[in-house]
Order: sequence, then structure tokens, then C-alpha cells
Amino acid sequence: MITAIVLVKTEVARIAEVAEAIVGLEGVSEVYSITGDSDLVAMVRVRRHEELAEVIPGRLNKVPGVVHTETHIAFQAYSQHDLETTFSLGLPDAD
Repeated sequence: MITAIVLVKTEVARIAEVAEAIVGLEGVSEVYSITGDSDLVAMVRVRRHEELAEVIPGRLNKVPGVVHTETHIAFQAYSQHDLETTFSLGLPDAD
């Protein structure tokens, strides 16, 4: 699985509308509204590198209201959720 993190700048009045459109695209697993220079971050997950071109410049960049994108490709994923699942024995927490 290839994961791309896409920072998205939008027209200010259309942030929610753009987020809803992007999350509906095949290959996009989630979209977050964020602070900083970008308005949204979209997580794109595909099986083949070539599919990134179909999803990001092919569809995501063409969503009305998208002004600019910046894409980062993940080399390796580290997730606390995944680690907890991997090492869980199904026992209740000892509090």
C-alpha cells in the first residue's frame, strides 16, 4: 500500500464543500481540516504508484475550490493504533 499525504489549499468559503468532495474520491481514505498554511490534509492510499497520478492530479486537483496541493509520499507508517492492536492479548487494562 502506498500512502500519500496531500496538503490542500482551498478557496476560504468552500473548505467544507471541498473536503466533502475530496473524501468522496476513490483512493482518498480521510480528509482533515487543519490549521497553518494549508486548509485540508487528505490521506491517499493506493496499491500502485501509478494510481497516485490518477487520484491526485487526475481527480483531487480538479475538485472545484482547490487552489493548490502539495504531496508527500510516506516511506513507512508508524501508528500507535496499529501497535496496540498488534501487541494486544485481548485482556482488559489493569487500572
